Amino acid sequence: MKKAALFFDIDGTILSEITKEIPQSALDAMLAAKKAGHLLFINTGRTLCSIPAQIKQFPFDGFLCGCGTYLTYQDEILFASSIPEQRGREIIRKMMECKIEGIIEAVDDVYLPERISRFDRLESSKRYFRSEGLGMETYLETGNFIYDKLFVYADEKSDKEAFFKFIEKDIEPIDRGENTYECIQKGYSKATACEFIMNKFRMEREQAYVFGDSTNDISMFEYAVHTVAMGNHAEELDPYTEYVTAKVEEDGIARAVRHYGLM
Repeated sequence: MKKAALFFDIDGTILSEITKEIPQSALDAMLAAKKAGHLLFINTGRTLCSIPAQIKQFPFDGFLCGCGTYLTYQDEILFASSIPEQRGREIIRKMMECKIEGIIEAVDDVYLPERISRFDRLESSKRYFRSEGLGMETYLETGNFIYDKLFVYADEKSDKEAFFKFIEKDIEPIDRGENTYECIQKGYSKATACEFIMNKFRMEREQAYVFGDSTNDISMFEYAVHTVAMGNHAEELDPYTEYVTAKVEEDGIARAVRHYGLM
């Protein structure tokens, strides 16, 4: 078959959210695909600093991070886009004004609130990032940094309509459920990341295979011809899914790679 480019989401796709590990079957399948001459990329909403160590240890051809805002191939940075510093500070101030809390994500670090949050899920995320050595040097409240995206939490005390109106000219929120939103730079997505790579290697869309499970994967599912949804996936992916595989813990990646003859 023709050389293909495979694009993998991380959480819930190749990395189990239960075991926090990549199944051996997935590692074996991806290595077989690479040996067969295909290109393998991570395509994630995470910024580079927060990609787990076990992901970085695998010989992926590149990392497409921050929903299309930071793209690498081998050791080369292909593309990078950040929110301008002044605009970034304005957004943080508006968050506070609208009683919205969140995590600020940059290439080199994440920025967390100094105070204890009323959002349990945010506190859980803070513990996770700190366990990874992130978010420990500069607090979100300082605003003295440049970043690529943000992940925000809202509730009945929040004026999220006013916040989304304030950011709509340059930031697009993706609803991640339970009043959480992944806010990315407008004009960039996992789809633009795929397109950039396909153009770079002069490959057709039919040569792209995407693997995902959540709502921030919709754009790359809309882009690609061959789309693989994990066994446990957001229903919003269904209209764009070509093949539903098993859960990540049940050899979902290996089954999909085998299904398409990519090994």
